[in-house]
Amino acid sequence: MFWFLMAAMVVVIAAVTLAVLGSGDGTGGPATGGLADAEPDRIDDPLPGDRPVAPADVVRVRLPVAPRGYRMAEVDDVLDRLAAELAERDARITELETALAGARPPGAPQEAERAADANAAPPEAP
Repeated sequence: MFWFLMAAMVVVIAAVTLAVLGSGDGTGGPATGGLADAEPDRIDDPLPGDRPVAPADVVRVRLPVAPRGYRMAEVDDVLDRLAAELAERDARITELETALAGARPPGAPQEAERAADANAAPPEAP
């Protein structure tokens, strides 16, 4: 019985060794076929770099789950709130810009012209 177990152990060790060492393509190169390369678990920065972040950009962001994970519902709530606040901010900025454009008469001097006039020397009295 002892010799049978020893022979079985040698056969198992030889099979494992051949499986590990013989997994290449036979020329000493890497194995062909097999599993595909793993997808990276980090995303590229999905937010635009050439313009301000819009609410739609925040809505489209999907963060990957790490091994330790995160509370997805909480992250989704934060992203929803951030998108809503960005939309509110953009609407307020548009409202203020419209009000400012409407408050300035078309022929009124600009701020730079007013500053230049204020810094100019007063006319001399006769």
